[in-house]
Amino acid sequence: MTVTLDLEASSSDAPTRRTLANLSLAVAKCKKIVVVTGAGISCSCGIPDFRSSDGLYALVKQQYPDVVMKGRDLFDASLFRDPTSTAVFYTFISQLKKSIDVATPSPTHRFIKTLDSKKKLLRSYTQNIDGLEERAGLVGTSSQEAKYNGKGKAKLKAKDVRNVQLHGDIHRVRCTFCSADFPCTEEHLDKFLAGTPPDCPDCAARSSARVARSARALKVGTLRPAIVLYDEPHPLGDDIGSIHSADIARKPDMLIIMGTSLKVHGFKKLVKDFARAVHESAPSPASSVVTPVKKNAKSFAGKVIFVNKTAPGSEWEGIIDFHVVGETDRWVEKVIEDWKKARPSDWEVQKTLVATGQPSTTGTFHVAKEITNTVGLKAKGAGKRKTGRKQENAPAFEDDVFDITLPLPSPPPSPGKRSHSRCHYNDVETSPSKKSREVAAREAVDFKEKGLLFGNATNAKLRKGASQNDDFGLDLGENMGKSQAASKKSGKSRIPKAQVEVLLDSRPLSRKRTIA
Repeated sequence: MTVTLDLEASSSDAPTRRTLANLSLAVAKCKKIVVVTGAGISCSCGIPDFRSSDGLYALVKQQYPDVVMKGRDLFDASLFRDPTSTAVFYTFISQLKKSIDVATPSPTHRFIKTLDSKKKLLRSYTQNIDGLEERAGLVGTSSQEAKYNGKGKAKLKAKDVRNVQLHGDIHRVRCTFCSADFPCTEEHLDKFLAGTPPDCPDCAARSSARVARSARALKVGTLRPAIVLYDEPHPLGDDIGSIHSADIARKPDMLIIMGTSLKVHGFKKLVKDFARAVHESAPSPASSVVTPVKKNAKSFAGKVIFVNKTAPGSEWEGIIDFHVVGETDRWVEKVIEDWKKARPSDWEVQKTLVATGQPSTTGTFHVAKEITNTVGLKAKGAGKRKTGRKQENAPAFEDDVFDITLPLPSPPPSPGKRSHSRCHYNDVETSPSKKSREVAAREAVDFKEKGLLFGNATNAKLRKGASQNDDFGLDLGENMGKSQAASKKSGKSRIPKAQVEVLLDSRPLSRKRTIA
């Protein structure tokens, strides 16, 4: 069942306000969000949508009533069959392109970029051809940064693509014959405005080269806007399909649909696939049994949110969980406001300082990089640095330079070069190795004078030059003098004898019983 939330009524309705706040917190906590957008997010930029009363379809029908029956016919691939409709198409697109060039990204475009900078955006998919997402900082499929230059089956770098342009880009033109694409320039717009398409420069160069060799000239294609019309295949369809399948396999935890009426068949299938994947990754009810606040925030994960002025059709019952009625810019501003209140640590700005002076002297520091997302960053793959990247420590602006004059610490000395004053022993206490050397200088104990019964003569003999082979050095005290005198006369070391006295206790014999 789809829950409808009205932004206008949130100021007076407490349950609606609470539910919207929980949705904002769920957006802040999710980590793999898929955003799907339509022309409605660019209306605040001065670009009309398609199906509203003042949209592009109504505008086309008003300007060219004798050429098209419906406004949708001007965006159908069949228009190239008629020269008149083709000329009208080129004229209309040139006017639309000039109005898009003066537009700036809306708060919704910047919100999508914020999700990407906070490491919460899995991917963005858009029906728009205005390219405002790329102007906000998201690399699109039409960008040269995301395309392979060499020969190969794949044309896009899937890891670099942050925004998938499902209907192409009006800022580029492509050849109808060789499919080469180029940036749309003022020269192209002037010819489009006159209703005549320009020739492809690549085709013209190849044909001129053959004519110079006295060969037959080749066909020269014409340039057209690089947008995808109805009933027309996408030039990057295989790569976009691979990106779509890979994103579903990564199990997104939230789907946000904004500014679209969900009428295009292929686009509806894409949304339903993502909604199914999001519902499958939703947490089980048994896992959210903590405090009520955490339970509410966690229960909103794995949901599909639809933000649009008009309600979705009946076919979306059970697929869309929440319908937020209102403008997309107002909703994203509320999400950012609630996010900053609930999790202010996500918005802390950390500046990286880099020393620019010599290690032996004082140096200055300048800001090399600003990090806006300091919470939840993992050190995965930190040791695998890519080579050949651009230098991160770019020259900072004058306002960001900090003149901090601090003495740099000298490195600690090695253990072998430490001064004696750092020893932890004082004059009275000594180290164990020094104690062992002092034991040898002590006087030997005269066992004979002490009258000891048993004494350890081994250490005494070793101190007086005895051989190390005397394994048994135990002797009685009274024989000490005799053994020393005998060893001096013979000149050889002699093993002394030991006298051992054994005492046995007398015990009475046990009586034996005699058996008669």
